[in-house]
Amino acid sequence: MASTAARTRDNPRAGYPIASPKPFGDDFYHTRRPIGRLAMLTTLPAKVYKTSVAKFGRRRGPALLCFCCLALLLSTYALHQRFVSTHKAWPGPRRSSKAVVFGRDELRKIWDWEVRSGHYPSTRPIPVEMGFTTPSKNPALPASANHKLPASKHENVVQFTAGTGAERIYFDVRNRPPDFGHPPRPIPGSVADLDKIFEQCDFSAGKYVRDCHEFLRLGAGLDDAGRLRREDTEDLRYVYVIDGEGGHTSARSQGTTPDSNTTNIKIRATDNWERDLQLPPYSQYSPNRHGSPCSEDDPRIFHMFWAGPFTDKPYMAMLAFLFTQNTGLKLDNPASESSCRPQLWLWISRGPMDAMPDSHAQEDMLQELRQNAWSAPFLHPRFRDVIQFKLWNTTEQLDSTLELRDDWRQYGSRFLFSGGAPPKEPAGKKVGSDVSLDGKTKETFQTYNKMPVILSDLVRFVLCHRYGGVYLDVDMLFLRDWEELWGWSGSFSYRWSHEDRYNTAVLRLRKGSALGTFLLRAALVNNMDFHPTTVSRYLKEAHLEKLLYRVPDALFDPAWLNADYKKPYPWKTTYLQRDRPAQPFFTDFDQFFNTPPESATPSVIGFNGFFRGAFLYHYHNEWWKPFDRARFWPDLGPRFADAERMGRAAIANKSASYAVGLFEHDKRDLDWATVLKRTFEAYIRGERPNMYGEWIQW
Repeated sequence: MASTAARTRDNPRAGYPIASPKPFGDDFYHTRRPIGRLAMLTTLPAKVYKTSVAKFGRRRGPALLCFCCLALLLSTYALHQRFVSTHKAWPGPRRSSKAVVFGRDELRKIWDWEVRSGHYPSTRPIPVEMGFTTPSKNPALPASANHKLPASKHENVVQFTAGTGAERIYFDVRNRPPDFGHPPRPIPGSVADLDKIFEQCDFSAGKYVRDCHEFLRLGAGLDDAGRLRREDTEDLRYVYVIDGEGGHTSARSQGTTPDSNTTNIKIRATDNWERDLQLPPYSQYSPNRHGSPCSEDDPRIFHMFWAGPFTDKPYMAMLAFLFTQNTGLKLDNPASESSCRPQLWLWISRGPMDAMPDSHAQEDMLQELRQNAWSAPFLHPRFRDVIQFKLWNTTEQLDSTLELRDDWRQYGSRFLFSGGAPPKEPAGKKVGSDVSLDGKTKETFQTYNKMPVILSDLVRFVLCHRYGGVYLDVDMLFLRDWEELWGWSGSFSYRWSHEDRYNTAVLRLRKGSALGTFLLRAALVNNMDFHPTTVSRYLKEAHLEKLLYRVPDALFDPAWLNADYKKPYPWKTTYLQRDRPAQPFFTDFDQFFNTPPESATPSVIGFNGFFRGAFLYHYHNEWWKPFDRARFWPDLGPRFADAERMGRAAIANKSASYAVGLFEHDKRDLDWATVLKRTFEAYIRGERPNMYGEWIQW
């Protein structure tokens, strides 16, 4: 028996067998003095680790310890999801998605309908999951574009379409002497090739917005006055015109079911598939040409939606439309021009969901517009044919939409959802009505109402499907003519920053299309959820993403990749494209309204230096920030003196609320928002031409 020593205060180790092994060394058993709680917490992990090794060995001990830690983390996460998070549900296997509303046969019908109708002017491959065994005829592609993709493991599946259309001629867009100083208007009937644009502007391929804008400027002749000699300009041509008729002039025919040969490719099964998809006859593909009138199947309508008092935000959207688009205001008699003139339809919401407006709602809306300083100028007869105010009626619109009319009422109080959740109203946020000039006194601060935002998610799909055209959010400004985008015969939206989903702030759907039918039915079975994230899921799971072209955001949201960032790890933030940012350089959307003084002076650079090449600028919901603090009224000259008088009176009696940041005098350095407002207004006053050198004729 090994001898032991008496334990004393000076010898705390006494009493242990002298020859007993100490597997962790003397320090593990020796305590010099009592330790505090903090010291215990810091030494506890080491003690737990050593104990696990002592009891279970050097291999099994650490493995068991890791397993216990992982189980603790998962349990904590599960409890958080069940009792703390907004979902209030135990985590588990993902439920079968309702996004796949139709089976493969119906999805192939949708693909075939869109291709045969000329709504797929792209050479991108059709997903192999569709299982086509023969290519669909594609009147939107020339025969020379036909090519077979490399064979996949499904050798009997084709992923290409058979072009039957006319050839494309890509040309160098430039002004010729003596025209110089302003870019030329796009040639009527010209088309922007989104495939070529995608190659130069795709963020996923490492392309910069700055380089994309240069490509867009050169290809459209927007840099005509300052063009410098560059190499390989042939590769920069993305605008084309149609040469001849091609083989696409056949009469309209009834839609048919594509070949139904079976393959071993499967789409996720569900018991909720809808059967016997009914589609209209194929659309008659008729590409636009010089002087061609507006097409009933493809009207040039820009839809916007607005709820609440009219403010400087829709006012600016309309001014930008008049400054950039080919509205014919340069002519004494625009109706004499044979080409298709675009229109802007502003849909006005006057109540909670506008379910049952009274018989006088239309006249009441017009009366309110006449009495509002910001909206009154657009009721001038000169704008009658290009700007229209429409009353939104939820009941009438949904009852007139074939895909929704028989089913939308079943949701009752759950009618509008967003991202799978009912709307919430965060308190304390100011809205655009704080800065209206309608002659009525209001409280300075109001609660942000999310319901109109969610309703607008539905509005855009219903309007585009029912009337055709393009939907745009009101917080967007036109920066150039859309002629070449109207020529692209497909549907499109744009990318949500660096993420692989859509931002439907821009949405083009062809009138009565098969794709529109799918989107409306998919949203219907998902609680009428039209949120962009959910719409992205509908298309992805049904393999229809390529039918809604995801345009790079450099075209419509040029500051987003400057201002946005991502977090690849919890401890790391990666800012996007700040090494070679687009110009002007915004690190936050607020800088459009409050431009830092150290940046280049906007009043020196002017409109031509504002994201030149992009089609739109999106300032992302800054509703409560005025465009012009010192001249917060429609400054459109003597012709619209009544509107200016109403605006000044509203400021004088404080109904416009100086709390939003209005000032009596200009800043030394004007903000970008102010510069653009005063540029557009100068055009309406007749003091300068528009961006294409055209003067308005009154």
